Amino acid sequence: MIWFVLALLLSVVLITVLLLRGENLAHLDRDDTPRQDYTPSPGHNQVLETIRDMSRSARGLRGRARLIALRKHMDSLSEGREFVAEFRPAGANAPKGEWVLAPGVDTRRRVLYIHGGAWVAGSPRSHRTITERLSRVANAAVFAVDYRLLPEHRYRAGLRDCQEAYQWMLKNGPDGPEPEDFVVVAGDSAGGSHTLVLIAWIRDQGLRQADAAVALSPSTDLTLTAPSNRLNIKTDPLLGPTFGSLMRVPLPVLWWLSFFGMRLSPSSPLASPLRGNLENLPPTLIHASDSEMLLDNARRYVNKARDSGSPVELKTWPGMVHVWHIFPDILPEAEEAFDHIGEFLNRIEKG
Repeated sequence: MIWFVLALLLSVVLITVLLLRGENLAHLDRDDTPRQDYTPSPGHNQVLETIRDMSRSARGLRGRARLIALRKHMDSLSEGREFVAEFRPAGANAPKGEWVLAPGVDTRRRVLYIHGGAWVAGSPRSHRTITERLSRVANAAVFAVDYRLLPEHRYRAGLRDCQEAYQWMLKNGPDGPEPEDFVVVAGDSAGGSHTLVLIAWIRDQGLRQADAAVALSPSTDLTLTAPSNRLNIKTDPLLGPTFGSLMRVPLPVLWWLSFFGMRLSPSSPLASPLRGNLENLPPTLIHASDSEMLLDNARRYVNKARDSGSPVELKTWPGMVHVWHIFPDILPEAEEAFDHIGEFLNRIEKG
């Protein structure tokens, strides 16, 4: 009986390490970026207050009620903002989502945008400040896909929505069927993860690859083994209070919780694009803050992609909140980030 129990425990340990954690990727913890001595702009305090408001909106709530409050607060981020773009429903026969059209954009240039929100929250509405700026700097029609979220739907269902939206967008613009000239896939946080998973899927399916990809503060590895997942808890005002307490839970327990919640291993390339094949990917730009928990997710992805021969770039900003791009009317650093995205896309297009 004792030998049976020991064999069972050993089997559980092997499954946990080999299937859920996967390969040790500490060798990718290379940082060639010099630290910057920088004080965030005054608008940063206003952003921090907005983050505190989000925490207060869900205080005392549990379960479904807490999730609803989070979703409502995220959608409210676009309220009261001034937009010059048109937000147009995709139509009856299109994937669920909306077109974002800055004045005079070339509709043969298209961006598929995949919003963040930890795969449980967020929507095209919550991220309009990002999609409008992208439409401007890319001179493109942006399709913000409204993919299915956890826990009402399986994780893979959201991925399929993004895959279908990309294929549809290749053939359709905001005014109906129309050829494309230039295509970009972009996303932030959890949507940044979907972005990186999607460009690998496009390659594997032999489809017309995106001309470029942009991932803002992306999640790249759900095994949570990168150093900044713990080292930056106190310096990340958005993710730190929400996910910092989880870092006190033993990692093997978190891996199993992730496995049962998402119905796939946290080391699967479908959930952790860092752990997939990063060869032959399109030119990709990644932004991250040097104070956020996901910093080393970005660094590891970029280092592995470069080692695999893919043209991937990383630019970090000092002291910014996770996905600071969502506050372009408050943070000059967000406008600077969008200018950088525009420069990257122009450079890629010119070859």
